[in-house]
Parts: sequence; C-alpha cells; structure tokens
Amino acid sequence: MADAPDITLWLDSARGGDRAALDRVLATLYQELHTMARRQLSGQHGYTLDATALVHESYLKLLGSTGTAKFEDRAHFFAYAASSMRSVVVDYARSRLARKRGGDLKRVADIPEEVEGNLRLDEDMLALNDALEKLAAADERLAQVVEMRYFAGLSELEIAELLQRSERSIRRDWQKARLFLLSAMADS
Repeated sequence: MADAPDITLWLDSARGGDRAALDRVLATLYQELHTMARRQLSGQHGYTLDATALVHESYLKLLGSTGTAKFEDRAHFFAYAASSMRSVVVDYARSRLARKRGGDLKRVADIPEEVEGNLRLDEDMLALNDALEKLAAADERLAQVVEMRYFAGLSELEIAELLQRSERSIRRDWQKARLFLLSAMADS
C-alpha cells in the first residue's frame, strides 16, 4: 500500500479545499485501486465491466456530484472506495438483470471464505447487496469489513491496519458478517 504519512497529509490538505492534494491522493492510490479491481474481477469473462471501468466509475463516485470529496484519513478513503466499487458492481448487475429476459433472482448459496477473484457480476450480486444492506442496518462495522474485504479485495491484515484494530478481531467480524449474510439470503 502507498505511503500512509504522505496520504494522510494530502487528505488533510484536501479537507481544507486543496483540489491538487485530492488529485495527488487519487493518482497515488489509483494503481492500488486498479489492482484491487483487477483481482476482484479476475475470472469474469463475457462481461463489459473490467477493472479500468470499475476504477473509473468508482473514481467518479469518490469525487461525488460536487466534485469535492472529503476523507477523514486513509482508512476512510479505502472504506469509501470499497463502498463506491460495491455501488458500481451492484448497478452493473441490476443493469444486466434488466436486460435479461425472464431473469428471476437467484440466491447466493455461499459467500466464500477467500474472496480474491470471486466477485460475481450477475443476479447473485443483488441478493448479496440486499443482505449487506440488512447487515449495515444491524452493524455498520461488520458491513464495512465486508465491503473492504469482498468488494475491494483487502486482506484481513490490510483492513486491520486501516481500521487500527487487530487482525484477529477483523477475522471474527468477517466470520460474523458471513454468517449474517448467509442467513439473510436464506431467509429471502
């Protein structure tokens, strides 16, 4: 991951309205975001959403409609990036479903323990998104761990460093979140 002290300083400047500082943050982290997106989309063939498109769409969401995004710190940036990637992927899945004839929603049978390259770009994503919204209502922290792990492809160690928590607590959060999501999807 990019050098945290520089990014933190740039984020501080960006919060003060320095657009150039925000541009430096995004340029520095672009390759990291692209690598995350490529890893998460690996094995997806026949889809029009690729890693570059995912990062660019996420970038637009990061900037927001006003063109000025404010991030508290590096962890907040990555949490927001993961949330933006989730939003793009879910919108893509909805769009595919709308074009598909007779496409009843299928439910995800499992949420893999290891998520690298397992991001689904089909109807299953909508079921996962619905369950994740329920999880966010019940426990925002668990939902954030899922977004960072599943949508951004961050490891438990990376998430722990970003959130300044132990890797063990992140692992427990991931397990609790998976159980919640599986239960929510089974109930629907």
